Amino acid sequence: MKNTPLKGALAAGALTLAIAAPGTGQEVNGHVDAEIRQWEVPYENSRPRDPYVGPDGTVWFVGQRTHYVASLDPETGEFSRFPLEDGTGPHNLIVGDDGAIWYAGNRAMHIGKMDPATGAIEKIMMPDSAARDPHTLVFSGDDHIWFTLQGANKVGRLTRSTGEVELVDVPTPSARPYGIIVDPSGRPWIAQLGTNKLGTVDPATMAYEEIAVPREGARLRRLVRTSDGAIWYGDYAEGYLGRYDPETGAFREWPAPGAAQSGPYAMAVDHEDRIWFVETRQDPNRFVGFDPATESYFFSQPIASGSIRHMVFHEPTRTIWFGTDSNTIGRLAVP
Repeated sequence: MKNTPLKGALAAGALTLAIAAPGTGQEVNGHVDAEIRQWEVPYENSRPRDPYVGPDGTVWFVGQRTHYVASLDPETGEFSRFPLEDGTGPHNLIVGDDGAIWYAGNRAMHIGKMDPATGAIEKIMMPDSAARDPHTLVFSGDDHIWFTLQGANKVGRLTRSTGEVELVDVPTPSARPYGIIVDPSGRPWIAQLGTNKLGTVDPATMAYEEIAVPREGARLRRLVRTSDGAIWYGDYAEGYLGRYDPETGAFREWPAPGAAQSGPYAMAVDHEDRIWFVETRQDPNRFVGFDPATESYFFSQPIASGSIRHMVFHEPTRTIWFGTDSNTIGRLAVP
């Protein structure tokens, strides 16, 4: 099933999630074998999330509910835990080439840099009291980390070498900037969950631009980018996988297999530009694979109860890593 190209336009949307009426999802054509493995996290009811593979193969993640940074050795299954201050509410982490752990102190107004050898933490506080909730971090490929602040309705840029934080207001009120990626030019792209809009920032001028998805009911949560420069999104409210072409401004969309009851959330793109996402309104969640070359879904498999909120593709091992609300860290080996 294909649809016609759509053209983006600037338009305000409702600021609440609109749930679409039940519809027909696109069929999954065929199946591939993809091994999924999960490790039970030994820290109870902690919401382990947002794993990231470090340069030595160690998998790092945060415990959002019980305030920690932790690691998993996937070869031995051994876990190690570094407690954070109560009330930190870490939301996300990323790992530098030097092994440094950067985490978003979502409930404590800071980004933390942790030394994995000692557990020592340097806190970089937000320079504005309104910037209360650093959300999702992403490296820029230079000296920067870009990040979203969902409740504060801002996007930030941290210069790692100096600790300087720059903040940009999102033009649409209550836009809820959420997922974020950075393209090779250093330009960030932002999913605005409270609207039907994508956001992007010019890294030279820090000017913010919004691009509306043509359906006003769309609510975007996570993004990925394929090698052709296209920005892909999951529509959490109405159950679509979408593609935006920054060169032409054209949109293409495909209904998710679960249609309006899909709830696409975590996303990743693999070495063959295949799109992977999780349908989180399905119980259990379903892992889905989509091939842009054939415009078809080729994989659908139940995975876990509770939401899978974010995931990353580790190209050296061809694995996608994710955390689940059922207290596991998981890995999908991409075929």
